[in-house]
Amino acid sequence: MKKLLLACVALVGLTVSAQPAVIQDLGVNPNSATGDFSNSVGGATFTDQYTFQLVGAPSFFTFASATNDFAQPSDFITDFTGSLYQQVGAVGGGDDILFNTVTATGCPGGGTFCQILAGSAILASGNYYLQISGIGGGTSGYGGNLTSVAVPGPVLGAGLLPILGFLGFAAWKRRRQDLPAGA
Repeated sequence: MKKLLLACVALVGLTVSAQPAVIQDLGVNPNSATGDFSNSVGGATFTDQYTFQLVGAPSFFTFASATNDFAQPSDFITDFTGSLYQQVGAVGGGDDILFNTVTATGCPGGGTFCQILAGSAILASGNYYLQISGIGGGTSGYGGNLTSVAVPGPVLGAGLLPILGFLGFAAWKRRRQDLPAGA
């Protein structure tokens, strides 16, 4: 009887809800039109990866939101986090480079029934993924968007330093001319 009871406990332990990982490729240089993602996690533990590739100039990357907008307290996602990784080998292979992890907070103006993840970084060309994980409650789910925008080179500041140097020199020369002799 004791063995049967242990077998039942082990079987129940194996049937605890675990959502299979979602791995979705959002393509090359995703933007607001191509970077949408979502998952209905329900009452399960989940770890989802959204892969993307950046090519060309460094990019300003943002995941504007990964939002769980639930209708009741039972739909809360516990340990709701988002982590940005540079992919080195296989996704989640243990050799990836972690950039940042953010934990969900309450939505601004969303009351107690909303959670949001948001973050940004400037990234070089390469392969990356956003990993979103947590423990869903009730009928919880999340949706969001990630966007990359090319960062222009030092166009604005390139000619600014010589101009500032010239203005500083002109001010110094003018000040010297205004000083009385021997000062």
